[in-house]
Amino acid sequence: MLLALTLLTGGALLTLVLGVVGGGDPVVVLPLGLAFALLATLAFRWVERRGRRWWSAGYVVAGLVLASVIFAFAPGVGGTLFLVVLVSQCVLLLPLPATIVVIAMVPMVHAGMPLVDGLREGLGTLVAVVFAAVVTELLRREKAMRTELAAAHARLRDQAAQEERLRVARDIHDGLGHSLTVVAMQVRAARALLANGSGGTDEVLAKAQHQSQEALAEVRRSVRTLRAPREAPPLATALQDLAAESSAAGVPTRLTVDGDERPLSAAAREALFRTAQEGLTNVRKHAGASRAEVVLDYAAGAVRVEVRDDGRGQRPDGDGTGVGSGVGLIGLRERAEELGGSLSLGPGADGGCALRVEVPA
Repeated sequence: MLLALTLLTGGALLTLVLGVVGGGDPVVVLPLGLAFALLATLAFRWVERRGRRWWSAGYVVAGLVLASVIFAFAPGVGGTLFLVVLVSQCVLLLPLPATIVVIAMVPMVHAGMPLVDGLREGLGTLVAVVFAAVVTELLRREKAMRTELAAAHARLRDQAAQEERLRVARDIHDGLGHSLTVVAMQVRAARALLANGSGGTDEVLAKAQHQSQEALAEVRRSVRTLRAPREAPPLATALQDLAAESSAAGVPTRLTVDGDERPLSAAAREALFRTAQEGLTNVRKHAGASRAEVVLDYAAGAVRVEVRDDGRGQRPDGDGTGVGSGVGLIGLRERAEELGGSLSLGPGADGGCALRVEVPA
């Protein structure tokens, strides 16, 4: 927009020079025209950067006086174009009421002409400056919208990056973290067997090796997630594998499936599976339980997964939701809420603890 106004100012000055060459007083008009051109380019940019209303008002008053004097000495296209430039700049510097006042004053430059001629010329000048003001305002709004759009795009890009970071953090915790926890527990059990001189060490270490290989596979699957979707087994099958894994790690675990199995979205299946995985990991790490149970319930309009144990239990956290503040539970709650579901953690019906997640089917 500044470039367009600069070009218009240069065109007005050139028109004024040609008009003076054709007949006029170059001694007065040319210095005034050059002064207005410098004012409309250098001084305007300085005032616009300052952004102060009283500087802007002073600039517009000085420009209006100078353009009026030029028009008085050289009435014609050049002087009119200077007025058009001034009004366009006024739109960029002053609020709308002040701009309207300046526009209303512009036709007064024809006050010295005969009445009919003055009305005719004044109306033409008024139409020209109003048109310039409308175009300038439209361009100003379009520039502001482009700026806002760019800012909104940047915010969306940042939000998407943050969501991707949260997703990766959840996947690392729920997948790799779970596998490494099982490996650590099995290695600890192997060390205890070695210390006691008991047999079965090789079997326990073999399980730890298998689990470490699963952890490596989980890392590779996470890296490939954005390249191609991976095929997942049925949810009941995946939960049965978790139950078997938990039993092998020392906590006998059974799976109960209620209702008829039905298709789930990938996000819903992932949320339910990760809940069972996190729940069983916490049972082995913290509950001191002798047994656990995973319940998969295909209820009407929703699917629920619940992990129960008979351990020492856990008190709800202070916010009243019954959801703890651990990284894993926070990630599970985020997954559930993104799907319009809910997550709860509280005492089980027969003691111990119960972790429940429910998502719409």
